[in-house]
Amino acid sequence: MSDVQQKIDGLVKGNRVVLFMKGTAQFPMCGFSGRAVQVLKACGVTDLVTVNVLEDEAIRQGIKEYADWPTIPQLYIKGEFVGGSDIMMEMYESGELKQLLA
Repeated sequence: MSDVQQKIDGLVKGNRVVLFMKGTAQFPMCGFSGRAVQVLKACGVTDLVTVNVLEDEAIRQGIKEYADWPTIPQLYIKGEFVGGSDIMMEMYESGELKQLLA
């Protein structure tokens, strides 16, 4: 496992809720990342850890390989990959996301 993959693995497994996104929770840099943050806030998440992939190209590329998922944002809950913005929205609307976060 490369250094970047180890760093990502540590973040994912060391925090309950991690969102790899463009920008920050306070200042998202794309609509999909902004929507992901809003969905998590609507679910009452208070311990969200965000990683701004725009600050580190190695993380930006490495996270795509880590989950074998080509797009950002990417949500991880309890060490498991959940999905991107569209999947989060579907899970939120069905109530599944809130259950997963409970």
